[in-house]
Amino acid sequence: MHHHAAISFKPSSNGLFSLNPGIFQNPSFVIGPFRNKLRYSILNCRGIEIPLPKLPPRINSVNNGSTSIAAAVKDVDIATLGNLCVDIVLNVPELPPKPLEQRKAYMEQLSKSPPDKRYWEAGGNCNVAIAAARLGLHCISVGHVGDEIYGRFLIDVLSDEGISIVGMNERSEALNLSSADNETLLCWVLVDPSQRHGFCSRADFSADPAFSWMSRLSTEVKMAIRKSKILFCNGYDFDELSPSLLESALECAVESGTSIFFDPGPRGRSLIAGRPEEQRTIGKLLRMSEVLLLTSEEAASLTGINDPILAGQELLNNGVCTKWVIVKMGPKGSILITKSSITCAPAFKVNIIDTVGCGDSFVAAVAFGFIHDLPLSYTLTLANAVGAATATGCGAGRNVASLGKVRELLKESNLNEDEKFWDEVLSDNVNSRDVTVLSKMVVNGNSQVNRVSLLKVVSEVLPKLEFAPKMTGSFK
Repeated sequence: MHHHAAISFKPSSNGLFSLNPGIFQNPSFVIGPFRNKLRYSILNCRGIEIPLPKLPPRINSVNNGSTSIAAAVKDVDIATLGNLCVDIVLNVPELPPKPLEQRKAYMEQLSKSPPDKRYWEAGGNCNVAIAAARLGLHCISVGHVGDEIYGRFLIDVLSDEGISIVGMNERSEALNLSSADNETLLCWVLVDPSQRHGFCSRADFSADPAFSWMSRLSTEVKMAIRKSKILFCNGYDFDELSPSLLESALECAVESGTSIFFDPGPRGRSLIAGRPEEQRTIGKLLRMSEVLLLTSEEAASLTGINDPILAGQELLNNGVCTKWVIVKMGPKGSILITKSSITCAPAFKVNIIDTVGCGDSFVAAVAFGFIHDLPLSYTLTLANAVGAATATGCGAGRNVASLGKVRELLKESNLNEDEKFWDEVLSDNVNSRDVTVLSKMVVNGNSQVNRVSLLKVVSEVLPKLEFAPKMTGSFK
């Protein structure tokens, strides 16, 4: 995400959150329209059944002339929710001052005239969608963009990558708005001479979400969610959309059998300690998501548990639909935790240029593995490779991992193996779980840890990437 950085200007709470059962128990326009009719389904998740209105079955004819009743048509792989913005990346002599009013004046000064277009880039959840599309997934972005130069820029960038935008709002909601309230969200990405990043956007200076005027999901948005296999949400959605609107999207996904991926990000900590409606909504997201993605620091801040595996297990146990908790360990790699297993994958060694967008790229690859039902170690290996490929570039948006770079890293198979680190991480957990670790060298023995050969994983993952589309030069 473009927000991941050494310096954040978003106010946050200082309190740690220890999982409280109460948190978990509290229950426009369309670009690239969807023309297929939707089907409803029933989600049964740990005994929770949500019945839906019965519709007449759709009859499809097949090659042999017989007929069959079709299930829900989900012809979109992943839909990202909200967090559509244009990043404007500028080198500055120093980062903005900390006092709120001074920072606001600083940003207003920057906003007086559009900077040169060469400094613009698609940001936020555009990173996830672009990285996923480059892996061959069918993606859409659900969110709000204004009818001005920045909105048109964002539409063009996503269109070039084969991604449609589904507008969040009903047209009637925007009729009486000031132009400022209806504009595309900008994020000023400021880089000082020491390469420290700071972020400013108008969402930082209001207690209310930037698009708090949106009161309901449009018909097109509901259709997009129902037609998607995965709905991806993150903590920055709260900066744009009201908690009630996010809950509506969550409920729509649950009712239609769409899997929810949630990355609370740095905002998770302040949301858990935030207003009652924020606490309620993030609690639902943590419970109802099938896949949770967090850094080790974020997992600790949400649970009060420093051990990444124990923190992941705590989130998993408190979930209702949660199948995977993935903990990102930075340059060390990543861990995928299920009810019965722990899978660890060391990171790839690369020359890191910029880590912005790495987490978003990682999400895209996890979605690829989830949809294609890859073994867990294969999914983590691919996700590490896609995240690392993004780190070798500068910035996010159109600069996220190219398919060619991902293949190159997989073929090189240069792992950052640190046996001591992983032994310490696993020391208290190997006796109770099925534990798998990706390794370049696999030695047969009676170890309690199952070691998976990286060469075997790569040999089976690479052919699956051959079908990814080559729509633009970035795919080569």
